[in-house]
Amino acid sequence: MTAQPDPDAWKNWTPEAQRKAMDFLRANQDRPWRPFYCDNPKCDGRPHVVTVGNRPCEADKYGHWWNLIAGQWVCTSKIREDDPEFGCGRTGMPVDGWLHPHARADQRPPPWSQRWRTWLIGSGRGGGKTETGSRLIHRVANKVPRMILVGATTPDLRETIVEGVSGILATAPPGKKPQWEPSKKKLTWPNGAVATGFSAEEPDRLRGPQSGFIWMDEAAHFADPQAVWDNALFGMRLGKPSHVLVTTTPKPTPWLKEIINDPLTRFARVATYANLYNLDPAYRQLVINKYEGTRIGRQELHGELLEDVEGALWSADMLQRGEEPPELDKVVVAVDPAGSANVRSDATGIIVLGMTNGIAYVLADHTGKYSPAGWGKKVWDLHEHWRADCIVAEKNYGNEMVRHVLDGATKGNAKIHLVDSRRGKKLRAEPMVTHYERKRVVHCGDLASLEDEMLTWVPGEGASPNRVDALVHGLTELFRGSGPASVASPTDLLPRMPGGGYDSRIFPRGL
Repeated sequence: MTAQPDPDAWKNWTPEAQRKAMDFLRANQDRPWRPFYCDNPKCDGRPHVVTVGNRPCEADKYGHWWNLIAGQWVCTSKIREDDPEFGCGRTGMPVDGWLHPHARADQRPPPWSQRWRTWLIGSGRGGGKTETGSRLIHRVANKVPRMILVGATTPDLRETIVEGVSGILATAPPGKKPQWEPSKKKLTWPNGAVATGFSAEEPDRLRGPQSGFIWMDEAAHFADPQAVWDNALFGMRLGKPSHVLVTTTPKPTPWLKEIINDPLTRFARVATYANLYNLDPAYRQLVINKYEGTRIGRQELHGELLEDVEGALWSADMLQRGEEPPELDKVVVAVDPAGSANVRSDATGIIVLGMTNGIAYVLADHTGKYSPAGWGKKVWDLHEHWRADCIVAEKNYGNEMVRHVLDGATKGNAKIHLVDSRRGKKLRAEPMVTHYERKRVVHCGDLASLEDEMLTWVPGEGASPNRVDALVHGLTELFRGSGPASVASPTDLLPRMPGGGYDSRIFPRGL
């Protein structure tokens, strides 16, 4: 017969152990928590409120935006008092107690008993994929004794998956909050279930651990997702059956395409808009409004898996992004001037770039429609801000005009290099594409419009790529003379005889 636990055993604990136990209980029972999964598997996650006749919203394609205003439920996209945008204005009545934001249909996992291995959520930024993963982990902890969590880096694992505002610790039900040991990257639930964290930067560390469930966050952006995937799957021996959750903003990599096409994958694509109800209005203004309608917006907001544009010189996997560049040896401001500044004129491409240790860094994009005096002043301001070494400008619209504008703006205090681009744009760009292929160019900061132009420009088609032209001018200047050194033979310096031999008077035979 199994021995029954003694409910009074705690009385024999040390005072310190009793104190820690009480702190743990308070932390798990007194904090606010609301359930996530309602009984309706088709629910959109919004408050269970209906209009008379269950009429659809006339203002928002995603449905009514219910908010409690002056004691009455009203359909409005107004999340804060200072938000000027409103919905259809209909009033509604609550159906039950599910009046808080909760799980949408796309946040519910496939039935556990069905034959699937991978649940892949391709979500736009802010689509709720982290909350989906953390809420699911708590349910899995009731079924699987050993789990694995994989973040792109160790800080991502800690700050997003575990300790984030939608992370595992924040979404734990009362009494079921796991104990987190940061030094071991280990979570232990009260029932004994364990989840161990790993960084995708060290895929070989995943060779040994066994698991019955794996959660990989932002897997499409791992440095080597295939190595992480292979090593993690070799250890999936404890689940009956074993499953993998992949939450990521899509990226057109061969690995992700293979996972999507796997018959054992259940793929859900989620747009940022599906979770807009839970996002700060400032996010909509600063991020969504900026990127909506762009190619990068289709990926980052709508969760689309973008294929490379046929005929474009650049592809998405060539782009390498970084945060802050190191100390730079050389900085240039590159300009592709427009011929005029009216409504129908081209924009003036203005790109800031730098280089150190043979790596070029694209730092800023200030392309826009300027008058000649306007772009001249902007270039000079950027020259001073970045402490640039020179200004590189295309002179196709008139050597003297471009020189005159820059001399006037800089008052002769800047080194100016005018370039002649009589060669075709494709011929000028192709050598720079090679540097991208060799991972010798890093993009820093907000360069969405530049990247959008790079990935969609097909030589000979469409409008002139102003940003790309300025980029190419700048990279050409930075990589000028930065190629690998060659070792010359002393004989190369000697004069040759008409027959092809060396002059024996200078270089005697047998030396």
